[in-house]
Amino acid sequence: MTTKDENVRDFLSTRRAKITPDMAGLPTGSDVRRVPGLRREEVAILSGVSVDYYTRIEKGDLTGVSDEVLDAVARALHMTDDETAYLYDLARAVRRPARARKRAKPSSTVPRQAQLLIDSMNTTPVIAHNGCLDILAANPLGRALFSVVYDSPTRRSAAAPPNLASFVFLDPAAGEFYADLDDTAATVVRMLRAQAATTPHESRLTALVGELSTRSEDFRIRWGAHDVGKHRAGSKALHHREVGDLVLGFEELTLDSSPSIALSAYIAEPASPTAERLQLLAALALTTIPTQP
Repeated sequence: MTTKDENVRDFLSTRRAKITPDMAGLPTGSDVRRVPGLRREEVAILSGVSVDYYTRIEKGDLTGVSDEVLDAVARALHMTDDETAYLYDLARAVRRPARARKRAKPSSTVPRQAQLLIDSMNTTPVIAHNGCLDILAANPLGRALFSVVYDSPTRRSAAAPPNLASFVFLDPAAGEFYADLDDTAATVVRMLRAQAATTPHESRLTALVGELSTRSEDFRIRWGAHDVGKHRAGSKALHHREVGDLVLGFEELTLDSSPSIALSAYIAEPASPTAERLQLLAALALTTIPTQP
């Protein structure tokens, strides 16, 4: 039985639309191009396969497609490392759907040892989140930094973890909290796309994507673009309602003992205005912010 996947189809076609002949080193000629980016036959040539074979791949049929061919397609389409990993995850789900369903789903709790580690980092805001971007735990300073997310009406209940994706797309307060909401929204969608390929049948993620697609046109458009990627390091410009503007370095840490959980740590430049404001926030957190979500 042939198994096809619309995510493979849409992902490859959107990647193909992003690559021009010039980018691929192909002659453009004088003909009028009817499609954005490359034609299927051009991707086939660059990948070293027949047009019919590549067409079958782009239609989502990866039966018998080797890793070498996937690598060749990824190179032809100038995929990033994250996009290539996403393609492999999609291929894994198509080739072995039953096995794919058994892969580790996003965690809903943080192990005690991980919580102790988070709490020990008492001068740095730290939150722990799963692949659905549910905030599962935080140290007091992390809880204080993201208090607007914890207090958001998008939170399903007082007992439910706050969700960063819901906050970004459904809460108007996100536009005040994030200095660059457009970039944050793009990052959130890329991360959820990567998670969707890793755990394609996970009910929590399916429900989250369904809700956001229904309630946010912005999310629906971005989701349809099939952009994917991780967010491991960088900087964040935030506006906290109590201490003002913050410019923070960002590092994502992974735990071998809990691979489905990521720790996000936010670092201030020493002796900077942000460092001073974090100290003020830490003092406020001692008296006003609970230690648990």
